[in-house]
Amino acid sequence: MSHVVWVLGVGILADKVCELLSDSCQVVRHSDWPKRTESEEQTADLALLLHDAWHPALDAKAHAVFQELGVPWVRGCVQLGEGVLGPLVQPDQPGCPRCADWRRLMAGGDREESLQILHLLEQHGGLDRDPLASRTALSHLAHVLTADVQRVLQGREAQLAGHVFLANMSTLKSSRHFLLPDSLCPVCGNRPEDTAEAARIALQPNPKLSATGFRTRSMEQLKDALLREYLDHEVGFLNDDLQDLVSPFAAVTVNLPLLHTNEVTAGRTHSYAESKLTGILEGLERFCGVAPHAKRTVVRGSYRYLAAHALNPARVGVHEKNQYDRPGFPFRAYDPNSPLDWVWGYSFTRERPILVPELLAYYSLGQGDGFVYETSNGCALGGSLEEAIFYGLLEVVERDAFLMTWYAQLPLPRLDLDSVQDTELQWMIHRLRVVGGYDLHLFNATMENGIPSIFALAKNRRGQGLNLICAAGAHLDPLRAIKSAVHELAGMMRVLDHKFEANREKCGRMFRNSALVQEMDDHMQLYGLPEAEERLHFLLDADRPVQTVEEAFSRREQRADLTDDVRDLLDVFRKLNLEVIVVDQTTPEVSRNGLSCVKVLIPGMLPMTFGHHLVRVKGLERVLKVPAQLGYAKKKLTRRQLNPHPHPFP
Repeated sequence: MSHVVWVLGVGILADKVCELLSDSCQVVRHSDWPKRTESEEQTADLALLLHDAWHPALDAKAHAVFQELGVPWVRGCVQLGEGVLGPLVQPDQPGCPRCADWRRLMAGGDREESLQILHLLEQHGGLDRDPLASRTALSHLAHVLTADVQRVLQGREAQLAGHVFLANMSTLKSSRHFLLPDSLCPVCGNRPEDTAEAARIALQPNPKLSATGFRTRSMEQLKDALLREYLDHEVGFLNDDLQDLVSPFAAVTVNLPLLHTNEVTAGRTHSYAESKLTGILEGLERFCGVAPHAKRTVVRGSYRYLAAHALNPARVGVHEKNQYDRPGFPFRAYDPNSPLDWVWGYSFTRERPILVPELLAYYSLGQGDGFVYETSNGCALGGSLEEAIFYGLLEVVERDAFLMTWYAQLPLPRLDLDSVQDTELQWMIHRLRVVGGYDLHLFNATMENGIPSIFALAKNRRGQGLNLICAAGAHLDPLRAIKSAVHELAGMMRVLDHKFEANREKCGRMFRNSALVQEMDDHMQLYGLPEAEERLHFLLDADRPVQTVEEAFSRREQRADLTDDVRDLLDVFRKLNLEVIVVDQTTPEVSRNGLSCVKVLIPGMLPMTFGHHLVRVKGLERVLKVPAQLGYAKKKLTRRQLNPHPHPFP
């Protein structure tokens, strides 16, 4: 018997595992934590920490002990009526019982209550034996664990490696689940400090999958990993998905559980299978954007002190003084002498790292000591860093074009839909009309940057539901920009009609008092009202210039390498004297599969906000100058001329 297994813990599970393993290996039962001197005399091939209940404090202690001794180990216990085996923890590798407990806690309901239980057990311990841990159920766990241990010792495929085994103690219903390590785990996490050197970006070649495409990796290449590693109802980073059977196209929503809320993301394509994958990718992007998971923020100070190395926060647009002065306003006025937390980004304009306020780099931050409300502006996920930057740039352009149109009430040229010689788009338009019940109106919203941008509007043909729905799109390929906007519109058709009808009285109050528009959904539902249509007459006026797509958008040279497209975009902003800053938000959760996530900031471009009280235009002169540059106004606008109504972006 060459293999040595250490067993720590007391109870039926530990006793039964020792009995089952004794015929195939040398079992050493420890009543206390092994010391280094003992390990030198008798090194273990594997250690087991086994209990008939849940003892998270002992799990953390075991991780520290076995990490120091260099011994792999497995946890087995019973948590609130469910048996849990695994994961197999390897020295210096992420993924531990605390990761498993956190993933299960987040994937389940009652997350806040479960977290309280976890903290109580960590501080005070718990029962010696879970009330539902019968001898039969514990014996079942012991047999499963014994078989897994033997596979590990024999070097065969170890099912506990990167997985957890769950068994209902009442029914013995059992299942295995992939465990995605938690980058913020207080036990096995090891985030490096955020540094200027690590923020440097040197663009690398990225050959496209096809000459007409803009992706460097196919969905087929990512499919298996996305479904296996991220979506799981029991232990999932993402814990639910739902097919939308009402909207005109095949949309799928995916749920990202956060501690105090659920973030619902969506994939919208012509296939439910593909929409599920794109919904997962959007969930990953959302996760990367909410907080710095991959690196520890270590720079804190005032802008005045850090000015030589930092972005001036006033350049990104702040709230007006009368907003800050309102009772209960959630932000304080920006003060260059007040200390802030800063993260490192990379300025392609200055060609060097630059400090960015953390509250601008991660969109869920900013309350408390924050000075602005920041959303997911410029956040994008890609199959490479360059691909993420490409789509982050386009996302900034898309939102800027929409808001420029709205604030300046630009009478954009209407696009002639019949002129588009694209079978897929014509089918989409027909389906919006027949299945969705909406007529489509598209407008050329391209700004001074020349990047094709679309303002899309759907007008209800039926007698009930949302009257108007608005969306936007931007892309180097105008057809892709159009289709992206149409998919966004379709994702809201029919789906929200019932909610709108139920909230019609509230929408009427919001129409009369814009200050009541407080949430993201309020913007869209407000323009569900027929009486709100008057606010979009600057676009819907029938006496509008009409362009074909060919007239509106000049042909661009097709690039074989996506990085060349990125450089083209960077050149556009350089010529406009607009700085491009990229913050790498990539976390271990996504980098394990070669994905990257970034936040692109372009100071001077208009940032999307939700809640009319949180509009941010102070310090952004483009909104006053660009309309005249494009010929929509005779001279520079004044702030009094800007649209006073809440925007209709969904």
